[in-house]
Amino acid sequence: MQLGVAVRSMGPQSQPDVLLACVRAAERAGLADVWVQDHLAIPPDDAEGSGGRYLDPLSALAWLAGQVPRIGLGTGVLNLPYRPPLPTAKAIATVQELSAGRLRLGVGLGWMEPEFRALGVPRARRGHIADETLAFLHACFAGDVVQSNGQDFLFLPRPPRPPIYVGGAGERALRRAVRFGDGWMPMAGDPAVLAPAVARLRELAAEAGRAAPEVIAFTGFDPREPERVPDRVAALVAAGATRLVAGTRYATADDFARQVSFLAERVLPALPG
Repeated sequence: MQLGVAVRSMGPQSQPDVLLACVRAAERAGLADVWVQDHLAIPPDDAEGSGGRYLDPLSALAWLAGQVPRIGLGTGVLNLPYRPPLPTAKAIATVQELSAGRLRLGVGLGWMEPEFRALGVPRARRGHIADETLAFLHACFAGDVVQSNGQDFLFLPRPPRPPIYVGGAGERALRRAVRFGDGWMPMAGDPAVLAPAVARLRELAAEAGRAAPEVIAFTGFDPREPERVPDRVAALVAAGATRLVAGTRYATADDFARQVSFLAERVLPALPG
């Protein structure tokens, strides 16, 4: 099992020097990957915590790929209905190529109604759009010649497809993860709630003739209660998590460095080998 960490690609923590210092701290601490968020159009009345400042996730990861040499680079999650399929596939392939295969592609549907209005995308069609985009992504990474809108074109560079982790909750998200993904990426607050969902995911995978998908659980650990870490890790593993991504709250790069020190000293040793 591996442990990653979410870094803030929004708000003042997304200033280049702060973001880079945080990612470098995570790499030095031995964490497996860092994960960035995705919003494109925050309305003025819903900007608390970020001030409406968000970096584009794929652009941010492409920049980080040239700054940090080893750590994995993940989207947690990239909202597929926000973007046209072909330019999105090209951007994903570019990050994967320039990072030497370090991209982890978490994908989702998006939820914020004002963003869909700003983009001119019907929110009611978000699941359908995401499925079409995922099918197109698979086609792009399957061969050099791809077709879009009746036109054949060369999809190059074509590095190995990054692993796809489908976010969301409920039956549709689980089915989408089995159909298109290498794993499912839930928010894992209560392991008791996670366990039956993972059981259903495995059931759907077996029905489809697929191996059980990975379960990349976004979760949290309280530095004020280090003694509870082993039990929480054990509960998440028992519920079916196969990888963990720790969420953190921090104001500065120094705050983040303290957080990852806690993760390295307390959480990493508690992970099963």
